[in-house]
Amino acid sequence: MPRQGDPPPPRPAIRPLPRAARWLLLAFAGLCLVLAVIGVILPGMPATVFLLMAAWAAARSSPRLHAWLLEHRLFGPMLRDWENGHCVSRRAKWSATATMAVGAVVLVWAAYRPWIAAVGIGCMAVVLAWLWRRPEPAV
Repeated sequence: MPRQGDPPPPRPAIRPLPRAARWLLLAFAGLCLVLAVIGVILPGMPATVFLLMAAWAAARSSPRLHAWLLEHRLFGPMLRDWENGHCVSRRAKWSATATMAVGAVVLVWAAYRPWIAAVGIGCMAVVLAWLWRRPEPAV
């Protein structure tokens, strides 16, 4: 039983993934990155979720891509905040809220059936509730 003040036990060594798994994760990271960029442009499509998935997959498959994402001018701050305590900035929260509001208006206007719009808006509401519960990074 560790006593107070004792150093934490060493982490077990992580075995490297097989080459095929790394390539699959790298392809998944690339796909998620493309979807994140589309999500920045297209209202109603979540960019943040795809960006986080891209960073997760890159961290396990390509240290170079992961480092590039962390240092990226637009994506880096958000990813670093997430890696340091699962924080989301207030600006990102408001941006997601505004984008989803536009997406909800488009859904109400263009949905073939009202229940389709209701399901989409319900999903966006759940995501926003979760997002606004995330802590904000210390300034």
